[in-house]
Amino acid sequence: MRRLTLLLLMIGTVAWTQTPGPSPTGRSGSRATASPGPASALLGILRDETHPDQAMRDVVAIWETDRWFTFPKFEETAKNVAAMMRRAGLEEVEIGTPPADGVTQGGFWTMPLAWDVKAGTLEIVEPQVPADSRMLADYQKIPTSIGMWSGPTPIGGVVTDVVLASSDLQNVKGKLVLGQGASKSALAKAGALGVISETTENRDLVDERGWVNSFGDNGWSFTKGSAPLVCFSITPRGSQRVRELLKKGPVKVRANVDSRYYAGVYPYVTGVIRGTDGSNAEEVLSLGHLFEQGAHDNATGVASIIGAAETLNRLIKGGRLPRPKRTIRVLGMGECYGTMYYLEHNKDRVKRTIAAMCIDSPAGLQNLAGTEYTWILNPHSATSYVDAFALRLAEEYYPSVGRPWGWMAHRSSTDNYLGDPSIGIPTVMPHGGYGVPAHHNSYDTPATVDPKSLRDLIVMNAAYTYFLASAGVAERRWMADVALTRGYSQMAAASGKLLDQIALAQNAESLGRLFYQIRERLDYALDRESQAVRSAWDLKEGLADLAAFSQQQKMRLERAVRDRAAALGIDSIQPLAPPRNREAEQIVVRRKRMGTITLDDLPREQRESFPAASFWGVPVSALYWCDGKRNLAEVIRLTELEMGPQSFDFVGYFKFLEKHGYVEFTRN
Repeated sequence: MRRLTLLLLMIGTVAWTQTPGPSPTGRSGSRATASPGPASALLGILRDETHPDQAMRDVVAIWETDRWFTFPKFEETAKNVAAMMRRAGLEEVEIGTPPADGVTQGGFWTMPLAWDVKAGTLEIVEPQVPADSRMLADYQKIPTSIGMWSGPTPIGGVVTDVVLASSDLQNVKGKLVLGQGASKSALAKAGALGVISETTENRDLVDERGWVNSFGDNGWSFTKGSAPLVCFSITPRGSQRVRELLKKGPVKVRANVDSRYYAGVYPYVTGVIRGTDGSNAEEVLSLGHLFEQGAHDNATGVASIIGAAETLNRLIKGGRLPRPKRTIRVLGMGECYGTMYYLEHNKDRVKRTIAAMCIDSPAGLQNLAGTEYTWILNPHSATSYVDAFALRLAEEYYPSVGRPWGWMAHRSSTDNYLGDPSIGIPTVMPHGGYGVPAHHNSYDTPATVDPKSLRDLIVMNAAYTYFLASAGVAERRWMADVALTRGYSQMAAASGKLLDQIALAQNAESLGRLFYQIRERLDYALDRESQAVRSAWDLKEGLADLAAFSQQQKMRLERAVRDRAAALGIDSIQPLAPPRNREAEQIVVRRKRMGTITLDDLPREQRESFPAASFWGVPVSALYWCDGKRNLAEVIRLTELEMGPQSFDFVGYFKFLEKHGYVEFTRN
């Protein structure tokens, strides 16, 4: 506490003005900014002292090597990022060397096989077309012309036919298949030379091309044994040109790819602002992935994290901020695969890490719509005070720079999954927008990055990590109260949703189900919000008051059910519970490794139509609730309270996982 008190005395209290801003539920609206609090002074100094020019230069430097997306270039990026960290004043900078051998696993994520490419061109040779329309793809001019992990052609290239994708694979041998149709494995078995991708998330960018970075037979990355098909990516204009030619007759192209696969490394880079508690101090982690082709995805994330550390170091060394007692760690790595490997091989650090922020986000031009930041919270199985704390910082900071903001419930398609109870690091993440949608697209360049958006990422990351790293008893108690305040709003929101449903109910059966859900949903909300509070501080009296509020809401909702029943002419309503799942009641699932289950070591034809649940969704929510103690029926109940009613075959899915050795069962 003494350190933050000193900070307040040193820089004074920042008073914020009233500014239009969004509702913290993500809806637009106008409200007063937050009143000054324990984080106000810190936010004020960071807002005034953050200068994003260096971060912009770092974005360009990271992009200049990563845009080639080869593993030798990734090693160059790692060395450059290590130098950036040292320049930023980080200590103990290290480059880790996880294997890129296509076999080793981190959790159930199989590390990719290293890949390099020197050249790749695709040129129309028949029929004759104007010279400026002949070249469809050239890696040396536009790197995304080649799909990541494309196999090689014969030396010097090959002339072959282009055929349209279809379910009929009898005519693909030795040819390039345009568009989406059969699976990659099926094309390989049929003898296709490769594919020409025309996939893009924004077809309005007619002269840009989508980046193909998912080219494994069994999942995202290319692992040992995946088929080495050739892969090109062409623009929407190029796709239209080829399709029009195919309507008139055969199309021949000259394809040349000089690529190779090999066992290499998939590096990570880490460094710290060492806390005063020493080498065994607790840690606060900032992480962002490297090694993708775009400036926004994700040079901006790593550059902003380094920028936050550099700003904090400058202020600490200049005497403007006290050194925090906990260590602040920065990590740049390969997305998901590199993270899982790092977590598994640094378990002592993981145990000491109290919170994290992942930044995998565009930093779009603020004059364009859709570039505001939305804060993504933890899954319900990992509800934490850091959710409310991050929103409290957002509520105070964004109006001060005239920016809207929002929040959303957990979702994960990147490295913000560390709240997974098998890992245990509560993690929040800001996500912005491109303005012009350019995810995994050659249009994603530094020219579309806004320094002001980088500034906002830097300030929020620096405030979050520094406050948590410095927090003493008083600050933790305050953050518990912030979580308690959010608990009331979440409880009220749950009640409001039920009231809406009650008002729409038309019969005794629907009212009976709602009557049952009243206690289910409010008890669940109370349990989750209480966990968030206790994760910071055990506010016994405050939590007792929250429980009393929950009870009041139950009584209010039960009155609403009775009133609605009377209006419908129904004499009485009894709670209608769902049928018991007796088979699920007999199963307890024990997880064998941390993280999600990608199935990337299991051929697709052996998956029995069950999903490869790498990222957030119903199967992952259920997996997170499996703690080795709850039976599967309870896991299903909690999953549906988090995700809503489901038709998913939970018992079948977990039996499938158990059969293939991904989880273990104990039976009640």
